[in-house]
Amino acid sequence: MAAKTDFTPDEWKLLLESVMMSGIAVTAADPSGLWGTLKESFASAQTMASGKAGSSDLVKALVAEFETSEGRTIARDGVRDQLKGSNPAEMTAKSIDTLRRASALLDAKAPGEAADVKAWLRQISVNVAEASKEGGFLGFGGIEVSASEKATLGEIDAALKV
Repeated sequence: MAAKTDFTPDEWKLLLESVMMSGIAVTAADPSGLWGTLKESFASAQTMASGKAGSSDLVKALVAEFETSEGRTIARDGVRDQLKGSNPAEMTAKSIDTLRRASALLDAKAPGEAADVKAWLRQISVNVAEASKEGGFLGFGGIEVSASEKATLGEIDAALKV
């Protein structure tokens, strides 16, 4: 069972950032306006919190870290520093790169829990993609998951190797 103590501070920061980036990648792929972005943010937070009920101790440790002010600050500041000045396409690319690096780290340092953590990160992305219809007007029309979001989910799958 992997724990926070199995990772360097920079590695742990990368894992925390990957949790946030899993949702940001999809949101940036096809921005949904104010209400859509709020729905997507809520879906990300809900899915992240659902990790407490899972079987992976590492996922539970990451969720617990987000429950602390210090953990949230580390993740938020790291993501902000990486994405500062980026347009949506760059944000998506940088998010996917973060997920790729986190995947490699998990494979190397937590092979027994890597699949569970990656599945959780992927589920965050999927739930964000499904949270808000794209292309509609005032809640009418639109599609559940846009082509851009589907393509980004494919890139996330490749980055996470799931």
